[in-house]
Amino acid sequence: MKKLLSGACALVVAGALGGVASAETVFVQAGRLLADPTTGKVETAKTLVLENGKVVRIVDGYVAEKGGKVVDLKDSFVLPGLIDSHVHLTHEQNPNSRLQNVTRSSADDALVGAGFARKTLMAGFTTVADLGAENQAIFALRDGIKRGDVAGPRIIAAGSAVSIHGGHGDVNGYSDEVMQVLRPTSVCSGADDCRRATREQVWHGADIIKITATGGVLSNTAAGLSQQFSDDELKAIVDAAHKMGRKVTAHAHGVDGVNSFLRAGGDSIEHGTYLDAESIALFKKNGAYLVPTLMAGDFVYRVASGPNNFLTPAQTAKALDAGPKMLAMARRAHEGGVKIAFGTDTGVSAHGDNAGEFALLVKAGLTPLEAIQTATVNAADHFSLSSEIGSLAPGKAADLIAVKGDPLKDVTELRRVTSVIKGGVVYK
Repeated sequence: MKKLLSGACALVVAGALGGVASAETVFVQAGRLLADPTTGKVETAKTLVLENGKVVRIVDGYVAEKGGKVVDLKDSFVLPGLIDSHVHLTHEQNPNSRLQNVTRSSADDALVGAGFARKTLMAGFTTVADLGAENQAIFALRDGIKRGDVAGPRIIAAGSAVSIHGGHGDVNGYSDEVMQVLRPTSVCSGADDCRRATREQVWHGADIIKITATGGVLSNTAAGLSQQFSDDELKAIVDAAHKMGRKVTAHAHGVDGVNSFLRAGGDSIEHGTYLDAESIALFKKNGAYLVPTLMAGDFVYRVASGPNNFLTPAQTAKALDAGPKMLAMARRAHEGGVKIAFGTDTGVSAHGDNAGEFALLVKAGLTPLEAIQTATVNAADHFSLSSEIGSLAPGKAADLIAVKGDPLKDVTELRRVTSVIKGGVVYK
């Protein structure tokens, strides 16, 4: 039985920070250490002492004790494990994606996801939010990683997205018979039915509720990118989720969907392509986060405009429209003071390449430090997990990575992670 914990208007992670932890004491000798990205302060010659999956102390100099494991990173730059707030671990976009949707089982998806989870962990991402996958597959993968059956990041899992009938998140573009079989129970119409869908996702094991507030680029339907849920449906979803202790995040491109969801009390927006000045004011009023997913926009535009385009005509038209606009959107949001959490929508682009988002964030106007903050302290705050992850301090999870160069000078160093420790276990 999945544990379902509740707390009014607060994210409940169903054991996401549990799991395998090192039983031995580990001494991580760090040449340079960015323990708290909030401050941007880099210290030199430090040792992090890790026990039972936690940081127990950070001391000056390079120390070790008999019987402990020493991780020599004296020539490296050490920082907290990275957090990707938007991934899809159980698939990866490719020319055969439409066929795989009807030939792979939930068990297949879970096993494929295990491989992608390992790639993600080895790329330096020790925590992710999976925002859209078949329920059984992603919840099994989440729980398997927690038990230590497979290597991967901690997963905050949404399961199936709550969507309107016929909208982004429903099944589109197959025969009626196939679509009826594949349609998830999280598809709904009307406020009462959307409450039902939200509650059932919590019942199935969702840590967070993901909805599709607008049309989407990769849904195989020419239904645009504007608002799809009614305002009453949005309010019903947010109310039902908050009453069951879950935050709600919305896939949203069109400004009407962005603003309607924020007015309904939604907690965060994924993509936000057409946001405007009113959107920025609503973000700030609500304290909501934007997850820009710039890699996804860049990827779909390059595929749609390239010689080997494998997208359908409906997908291609939306990719060419939305893709080029996302970088300017992130710049407007950043300049407007919107809180940004790192998220890639990986699964659209390739797993393991997640750190490519950092360079795009810098291109959108963030400093390297601000970009790192989006994937550490900001993302931890976004998921109400600041007391556990996002920085390195006594009592927090022993999640850390290392690179050889200085990511504060060249943020692309984060694409070349040389060491990964999660829960005190050395994976790389």
